[in-house]
Parts: sequence; structure tokens; C-alpha cells
Amino acid sequence: MPKNIAIFASGTGSNAKKIIEYLNQNARITVSLIVSNNPSAKVLGMAKGKGIPTLLVTRKKLYENEDILKIFNEYSIDYVVLAGFLWLVPMCLVKAYENRMVNIHPALLPKFGGKGMYGMNVHKAVKEAGEKESGMTIHYVNEQYDDGSIVFQKSCTLTDDDTPQSIADKVLSLEHRYFPIIINKLVSIS
Repeated sequence: MPKNIAIFASGTGSNAKKIIEYLNQNARITVSLIVSNNPSAKVLGMAKGKGIPTLLVTRKKLYENEDILKIFNEYSIDYVVLAGFLWLVPMCLVKAYENRMVNIHPALLPKFGGKGMYGMNVHKAVKEAGEKESGMTIHYVNEQYDDGSIVFQKSCTLTDDDTPQSIADKVLSLEHRYFPIIINKLVSIS
């Protein structure tokens, strides 16, 4: 019986797309649901184009009851992946998917993490700090932003000529290359 993944994303879904494409090679793991908090997120159209069910959540739907767990049970979700989801995950999900929920962060945690540190905010902070390297971190999700145990990190070298946008491009390249591989490994052993 295949293991089912739910992917949370708030934007374009480029990491979700890479994960879906990579896992198409693995009959034992299926992306069964895409969850978003953004009704105009491109990830929703991408998922529909690939025949993957989507769920649009509001703050009320996500935080004020545990209906999300019922929905996840209906889809037999075994593992949760946050791929550019900008809200803190509710405790009911964190507890239900302990050590079966991971997030990706566009920096080398513990630096440049926490509330408000997402997307270009991270890359601007890295540039302003004069860092000589950046990268991506995959970590387990707990009750705080970017605080769970680190599963995997990959770094890239930065130069004085790098801009926040070029840093973002370098980091996204790492995410696209490694995130699907790590998800495949983690879900396979869970």
C-alpha cells in the first residue's frame, strides 16, 4: 500500500512540483493532497493539472477546530511536507505527525530563521549580514517557526557580487535538487 503525502504551499509550488515529479518514479509514495492558504496560489492550478486534489484552508478552518485531521484521515495521509507554507502549523497537526512532518527553509538554520524570515526577507538578511555562504535546511516541524531538529542542509558559496535575488536563485536550485530526494528517503523509512 503506498504512503500518502500532503504538501502545504502558499505560492508557486515549484518545490511541490519537483517533489511530485520525482515521486512519480516511486509507486510506494503518492502525493495525495495539496493544501494552500492562498486562493490565488499557482500551486493549486499545478496540482489540478496533475490530477491531485487540493484543499484551500482559512485561518478558521486550520486553527479553530481539528477538522484538518479528519480530512487527512480521509486521504490516509502518512506524511506532511511544508514547501513554502507561510503559516505556523496548528498543534493538533504537529502532534499527530510528530517526526512525519518536515519543512524547508531557504537558509542555513539556526541562522536567519523564525517568524517573518521567509522568501526574500531571508536572502536580504543574509546579504546584509555579509555571509559567505547560504543554503537550504530541511527540518522537522515543531510548535515554533524553524525550530525543529535539522534533517539535512546543503550550502552554496556567496560572493560580494551576490544580490538577494542571486542568493535566492542559488538556494532555490539547491532546494529543487535535494528536497525531493530527502522527502523520498524520509517517507520510505517512516
